Amino acid sequence: MLAADAWLDSSIYEFGQWLGRGYTRFQDFMSIFHVSGIKRFVVEISSDAFTFGAIGAVLMTALALPAFDATASGEYNKAEDYSVAFLDRYGNEIGHRGIRSDDSVPLADMPDYLIKATLATEDRRFYEHFGIDIVGTLRALMSNAQGDSGTQGGSSITQQLAKNLFLTPERNLERKINEAFLAIWLEWHYSKDEILKLYFDRAYMGGGANGVTAAADYYFGKKVQDINLAEAAMLSGLFKAPTRYAPHNDLAAARGRANLVLSNMVAAGFLTEGQVTAARRHPASPIDRTEDVNSPNYFLDWAFSETKKIIEASNHSSNNFVVRTTIDSVLQTYAEDAIVSVVREQGERYNVDQAAMVVTDTNGAIRAMVGGTDYGKSQFNRAIVSTRQPGSAFKPFVYAEAFEQLGLKPSDTISDRPVCIGDWCPQNYGRNYKGQVSLESAFAQSINTVPVTLSIKTGRDTIADLSHRMGIQNEYPVTRSLALGVASVSVLDMTSSYAVFASGGYKTPAYGITRVTTLTGERIFEADTDMARERILSETTVANMNHMMRTVVTGGTGRRADVVGVPAVGKTGTTTSYRDAWFCGFTGNYVAAVWFGNDDYRPTKNLTGGLLPTIAWQKFMAYAHTNIDIMPVFGVDFTPEPVIIADADPAAIPDVADQRPPTLTPEAARKLIDVADRLKSTLRGSTPVSDQASTATPPVTTGL
Repeated sequence: MLAADAWLDSSIYEFGQWLGRGYTRFQDFMSIFHVSGIKRFVVEISSDAFTFGAIGAVLMTALALPAFDATASGEYNKAEDYSVAFLDRYGNEIGHRGIRSDDSVPLADMPDYLIKATLATEDRRFYEHFGIDIVGTLRALMSNAQGDSGTQGGSSITQQLAKNLFLTPERNLERKINEAFLAIWLEWHYSKDEILKLYFDRAYMGGGANGVTAAADYYFGKKVQDINLAEAAMLSGLFKAPTRYAPHNDLAAARGRANLVLSNMVAAGFLTEGQVTAARRHPASPIDRTEDVNSPNYFLDWAFSETKKIIEASNHSSNNFVVRTTIDSVLQTYAEDAIVSVVREQGERYNVDQAAMVVTDTNGAIRAMVGGTDYGKSQFNRAIVSTRQPGSAFKPFVYAEAFEQLGLKPSDTISDRPVCIGDWCPQNYGRNYKGQVSLESAFAQSINTVPVTLSIKTGRDTIADLSHRMGIQNEYPVTRSLALGVASVSVLDMTSSYAVFASGGYKTPAYGITRVTTLTGERIFEADTDMARERILSETTVANMNHMMRTVVTGGTGRRADVVGVPAVGKTGTTTSYRDAWFCGFTGNYVAAVWFGNDDYRPTKNLTGGLLPTIAWQKFMAYAHTNIDIMPVFGVDFTPEPVIIADADPAAIPDVADQRPPTLTPEAARKLIDVADRLKSTLRGSTPVSDQASTATPPVTTGL
């Protein structure tokens, strides 16, 4: 036992000594890595950098996965491959949509100054960076921070190509990250010249043209090989903002942009100031495309998207088509004039800068579509986007459901009093209550509590279902405030819905295409305008609703929409904070919905549906009902006055003395005289204005 105890003690002691020697050797080894002073600072920074670098690598890999997925299939975004010519309802061509593309010209055959102009403006370090221009990105960020948009963007040509080939147009951080990864992928798989060639062929250049070859033909009627320096500068200025700087939309802006491109070429060292002088003095002039500019472009954009659905459903192999539409060019002009003139004349007063209108006949054929005040500045079609609330223009759905379900009549009375659903208590526009009122009076005055009360009785789900069956295609949440129009709708859908009332209660979806054929005349689609339609509302309900909507125009909130000699009916609508103003209505001939508001949802200055929307609606309808037979409205007691044409006796016409035409104010007259003097001086060349003062017409004196 003593021997065993001694062995155990000695073994433990020796093991401890061995561990101590091992630890000492480990300390001696680790002392090699011990640093102090500035060396330790460098080591700490390097260690942290390695750690964060590893974390960053993992994060970047995770972020790159969507980009890897985009390239995994090896497929690019499909380039537009349809060419469609559109005709109006009478067979006259009104525009073209689809492909204007040509990738047959090699990069080596393109003018050298076109390439230099593009590089100078879009990406001066294109042949130097790895797909992402770090210097250019930092410069763009600094310019944006200083409030200067500049003439160059932060995205390289490779990044722009990546967006065109793989990504959607939406702008967000995720897309920018994917764009960066895809740009690097492109640089790994393609040469710089191949990337530049793809960019020249795929970039959208405005006017429906994709690529510089198609753009040269569209804007200048030339092959891209034959364009001059001024034309090349104008084309290069289109890459970043093709619609803003398209010469057919704004020639002055296009030439100003081209002048900046020339300055960029000089700044980049590609050309000297002397070499660009001729191009500055003789800027490019596009060929006449007046017909394209005056086309119903908002309608054509919508019709093109509808046409593509028809073509894809037909599985036809042809790429060129002719589409007969329902558009009426004269009514389209009337609608555009009504919208644009009202916004220009009174938009600033009410702090509103956008409006939209859709017009159909009583069978749903679209006769006019205005998606904004200026297509050249914004192609966003406000007539078809379902993001606006209709306000009280939604109330016809509520009343119609009440008539259908509860058997009410316009003469029935209801109490206008405070009503609450939970903790939500709506108020009337004037914040007062009228007590017992008829449904007709409540509708005409757009009282809010009454439709809310009706919605409680009928149920809100049934109202929502009716609105969808009548024509509202957008899905929206059924909330307590649905009766007051808290739902997302489009101008097009509101027109279709009101057409149900105009057609006697039948479902009347809006349509704009009647026939699609190939260039050889092969028919692939024909609209069936005689098909049986579903009845949505009873004749009694339609008659009651039309009668009440007539009172809105004759003595309610829509009085400004009244058209002399025409049975006009409709309903106004205004949303919270005056963000949206509507008037939707119809006659026996046409149905039209009008919306006024701002794209950024900012409030207007107390603009209601009874103001500008009714004015624009009335202006259009007054135009549209000139020299046509006025049709009656079902349920409305209205007899148009007959047109009497009497034979006049020339001898009975009294002589009218000649009257002096209106004269100008003295200030205006002096300005005209000054302009005339300057013109004469310019024409004569050497004679100064002061020497011609004696020959000038004496000032005009007037009392106006």
